[in-house]
Amino acid sequence: MRSIIRIVLKFLFQILFRVRTKGMDKDFDTTKLLVIANHESFLDGLLLGLYLPFDPVFVVHTQVTRSWFFRLILTQVDYLAVDTASPMAVKKIIKLVESGRPVVVFPEGRITVTGSLMKVYEGPAFVAAKTGATILPVRLDGPARSYFSRIVGKTKRSLFPRVTISAMETTVIPMPEGETARQRRRKAGDAMRRLMQKMIFESQPKQTLYSGLLDIMDIYGRKRCVVEDAKQIEYSYGDLLKMTLALGRIAAKHSKPQECVGILMPNVAATVCMMIGIGAQNRVPAMINYKAGTSGMQDACTAAKISTIFASRAFIEQAKLTDDIAAIKDINILYVEDLRPAMSLGDKLWVLFGMRFPRLMEKNSDPATAAVVLFTSGSEGKPKGVVLSHHALLSNIAQIRAIIDFSAEDKVLNAMPIFHSFGLTGGTLLPILTGMNLFLYPTPLHYRVIPEVAYDRNCSVLFGTSTFLANYAKFANPYDFYRLRYVVAGAEKLSDTVRNLWVEKFGIRILEGYGATETAPVMAVNTPMDYRSGTVGKFLPCLEHRLNPVPGIDKGGMLHVRGPNVMSGYYLFNNPGELQPPSSEAGDGWYETGDVVSIDDDGFVSIVGRVKRFAKVAGEMVSLEVVEKVALQASPGAMHGATTQPDGGRGEAIVLFTTDGALTRDALVESARKMGVSEITVPRKIQKVDALPLLGTGKTDHVTLKKMAETLQ
Repeated sequence: MRSIIRIVLKFLFQILFRVRTKGMDKDFDTTKLLVIANHESFLDGLLLGLYLPFDPVFVVHTQVTRSWFFRLILTQVDYLAVDTASPMAVKKIIKLVESGRPVVVFPEGRITVTGSLMKVYEGPAFVAAKTGATILPVRLDGPARSYFSRIVGKTKRSLFPRVTISAMETTVIPMPEGETARQRRRKAGDAMRRLMQKMIFESQPKQTLYSGLLDIMDIYGRKRCVVEDAKQIEYSYGDLLKMTLALGRIAAKHSKPQECVGILMPNVAATVCMMIGIGAQNRVPAMINYKAGTSGMQDACTAAKISTIFASRAFIEQAKLTDDIAAIKDINILYVEDLRPAMSLGDKLWVLFGMRFPRLMEKNSDPATAAVVLFTSGSEGKPKGVVLSHHALLSNIAQIRAIIDFSAEDKVLNAMPIFHSFGLTGGTLLPILTGMNLFLYPTPLHYRVIPEVAYDRNCSVLFGTSTFLANYAKFANPYDFYRLRYVVAGAEKLSDTVRNLWVEKFGIRILEGYGATETAPVMAVNTPMDYRSGTVGKFLPCLEHRLNPVPGIDKGGMLHVRGPNVMSGYYLFNNPGELQPPSSEAGDGWYETGDVVSIDDDGFVSIVGRVKRFAKVAGEMVSLEVVEKVALQASPGAMHGATTQPDGGRGEAIVLFTTDGALTRDALVESARKMGVSEITVPRKIQKVDALPLLGTGKTDHVTLKKMAETLQ
């Protein structure tokens, strides 16, 4: 009788929910098999019971058995009811696993209310480690959008959403080493959480930015307002689609297939739509860094072999870039304001057809192709074009989503420029392609205005650099950031002063991360569940890393990484338009970050410094970042930048540029002594400046700083 009921239920679920399964056709060894799954709705257990290719035993909470509805469902499966508060619960589950029956457990314990992973309990992990069981991760996708879920807010509900069940590769969690049972249990729990995060990431569909936009639009609906910019206009997903089609069509008429074309536009919704639209029409958009000046923009165009740039005349006039743009040679500058009125009737009909059948309009659906070209800041030389594929960008978004519970209830305030990878991926694409609201602000330099915008627009997520966050805190009212859930810092080292100021003034813990344009950009980040002050968090799921020894540096090693979010390669100034794939001492496909990092026993990453930012003084390697920390300790309210100049007797001499005219070498020596740092790190030359040279991203311009040092006697 039970088998007949299950056949009928599976038939109904297949019709109503159009269930797709992935990886279920494998021959599983069910001896000591532990199935773990994310928990999206009240349907999850029934779905697993119907679609797993074997007959498991479900571990359920005793509270569930008090409901007549769930008791009815449980008649169709074998189950073990346990009280998680009882010390005997884990022993019962261990005994069940060792009996040889496959066991299903939900490590989160409760149904998610965010759509993302919630707290992962240590008990199931300890069971897996204790029994040596084979773990089968299973991802459920879709039930969260049904009326059987507990997600509240703006998620578009459906009676019968499409459901996908993905079985991943089996694995094991060995019993961790530790002096006490509590330590071993905690480490096993960490391993289980990382496994769940990896499962969430690996089950993401492989697609392009355009198809990702269409998928999220299907989930939330075309009328859902999602983006607002400085024009104070709210754009719905339908509006974004219309702009994407129209701007993609315009760009396609003035470029060739697979051509790399430049975009020189501000932080507005149209800029993002043009980038996605150009990619959908089989062109490659390149985001021009307008803060780089004429020579920087010219060099970028040379490296990526760009002959056409699409720009906004109004923006160029407002940003006072007219002379810089006029000085760019051999580049065709086309203004969007002139091209829009020139759209023909055929173009408009094409857009209308695309609004009706958007999936037919994409001419490039290969996720491995280039989605965008971003340019390194040129802080250490000529800018390089970093080619990022659709897969790399969407992988980085999925990696972030797997570890931080962003939801449709969040609103992101992004003032970071879109030509910067931090502002593009984290600040712009992440919210648009995951259903969060987004407010795009044109510049991060309006320190008084941005806190007011955060307050007025009820923003809950803020991205910024240490420099920008310090200035926001300086001018903000303590109540301006009352709605912020997450403040994420990147692009430069987060100052302890800034970290402490945000905690004291706003009660907010800044989540420091680490990345590079070449990794789309995030490599590691602190999260609410994995946080350690002074570090940049743990590496993202599925990102491999190696540390190679660096002569003269005892602590840490040169970081090499490989993973789905790593770039396709470089466009170099001396070899224009020719892709140079990533390669390092670790092998092909590996990217050498140039950073010396250390990793502690718990997996937290600390940045020791950049290899190029080490000075060799009297044969000893000295970190210039440590020099700056010594100066900051001595003068917390000022800005400091360290660089080098040649020294015939000592190899190199350290020069400290500072905005504190009263800073003395004696003060630096005392600061170094308090920090336990060798006196060799104390610079002999201290130069007062009104302000440090900065790049558009807020980072110190080390090239200019080096040139300034070379002019000193």
